[in-house]
Amino acid sequence: MAHKSGFVAIVGRPNVGKSTLLNNILKQKIVITSDKPQTTRRRIRGIYTSEKGQIVFVDTPGIHRPLHKLGEFLLEEAKLAIPDADLILFLVDGSEKAGLGDKWIIDNVLKTDIPVVLVINKVDLIKSLEKREEIISGYKQLFGKKSIPTVKISAKTGRNIDTLVDNIYRKLPAGPQYFPEEDITDQNTRAITEELIREKILRNTKEEIPHSVAVMIDLFQEDEKLVKIAATIFVEQDSQKGILIGKSGSMLKTIGSEARKDIEELVQKKVFLELFVKVKKDWRKKDAAIKGFGYILE
Repeated sequence: MAHKSGFVAIVGRPNVGKSTLLNNILKQKIVITSDKPQTTRRRIRGIYTSEKGQIVFVDTPGIHRPLHKLGEFLLEEAKLAIPDADLILFLVDGSEKAGLGDKWIIDNVLKTDIPVVLVINKVDLIKSLEKREEIISGYKQLFGKKSIPTVKISAKTGRNIDTLVDNIYRKLPAGPQYFPEEDITDQNTRAITEELIREKILRNTKEEIPHSVAVMIDLFQEDEKLVKIAATIFVEQDSQKGILIGKSGSMLKTIGSEARKDIEELVQKKVFLELFVKVKKDWRKKDAAIKGFGYILE
């Protein structure tokens, strides 16, 4: 049997479940998830290897019309995943009707000869079969006369994910193994650590905080038994700094202890984590600040 391999870009609007899907396929958490749009800020590769071959998934930031410099970066970052892909998974939210955001992606990002599979997530949330079919045909109609293969899944419960993976293998060319078998991501531990801290902020804070946060690792020291980590959380306003620290430091403590648990699982060692909060005024509007936080197009 031919060994197949290729790159598969996962694209869609913010919050349709792209990162949840990737974590579920890999059976391990490599991408952070939250119910806030724009949780994913970088292209992240997840590597799935089986006896059939190797699929290199590229998770991308949710696509929407950009509102500031960071938004422009996120759109470019998502677009960059397209030309190198052998296949594109266009992930949509099957619990709601196709909208202008989906149409915008098809017109602005998916105008390409690369094959597309329409992946309809969260279908299990709609109980009426009739309504479900209506929603699905609405998404198919966005492609006009083009007939697009469709797979219905639940990224959360894992329903039909095997079918999706089988379909992907069918569409990939024969090719080499790009990464060692044991690799599941091209992210290094520091980068994943930054993201895990940011995830806990997203999950514990509201309103304007999640989007105005950037995390930088200042120290990452590892010995046989312990990993020492110091990280700075940057926000845009003084008021946000107060919210993030919380009453007598309670919010920062919660974020720290939740992040520490996840990092310990990642590094398989005890972790000592120290967090600091600093203000960098309106960083999302400034090119230099965005690049300084490592949001650089490669």
